[in-house]
Amino acid sequence: MSESDGHTQAKPGAVLKAQRLRMGWTLAEASARTGLPVSTLSKVENDKISLTYDKLARLSRGLEIDISRLFGGADTPQQSISGRRSITRAAEGRSIDTPNYAHLYVAADLLNKSFIPVVAEIRARSLEEFGALVSHSGEEFTYVLEGAVDLHTSLYAPVRLNVGDSIYFDSGIGHAYIAVGEGVCRVLSICTGAEAQLIAASEAQTHSGEVKAFTLPPQRTGSDR
Repeated sequence: MSESDGHTQAKPGAVLKAQRLRMGWTLAEASARTGLPVSTLSKVENDKISLTYDKLARLSRGLEIDISRLFGGADTPQQSISGRRSITRAAEGRSIDTPNYAHLYVAADLLNKSFIPVVAEIRARSLEEFGALVSHSGEEFTYVLEGAVDLHTSLYAPVRLNVGDSIYFDSGIGHAYIAVGEGVCRVLSICTGAEAQLIAASEAQTHSGEVKAFTLPPQRTGSDR
């Protein structure tokens, strides 16, 4: 049975009981921490009711665990350790030059990464010079290494970032990095999403379609030896 419309398919009972016993809490103590009645917690532990998302959130806060654990159950196997690593030496990586950016893709020898690290030199000095805003699926984190940059997006007013500043945003919105002043402007960007799509978007901005490549070890998906 469920508490109300909009109930989840989570089975948090095993997680609740395991965490409660691990911390040495009684049901009454767990009730005080979560704000949920003892009777409700007892029914949850015995898989007799399901909870709305709001109550699952209260439960996760009270139990001091991530809410995602409540959807997996206590016996969800932990993700195995891949043992992967990649070392990118100076002057190594995959470089893609465009009118607006000089991209250096580091850790380029690893496939199927969870995120894509890129060091970029910002070349465009005005939005007119940059052209149309670009977008790609996923999210993006950028940290300014050198110089200053104005980030233009399709949803927000432009924001200026100086050395040491950073920003995290939805890269599905149109965006453009514009260098400020005459000096070199370099940033480190961490992007999620498909690497092939990101590289294809970068290559599409080149005038000649040619891609300059630095020394690149053979691609691998396992750990280095």
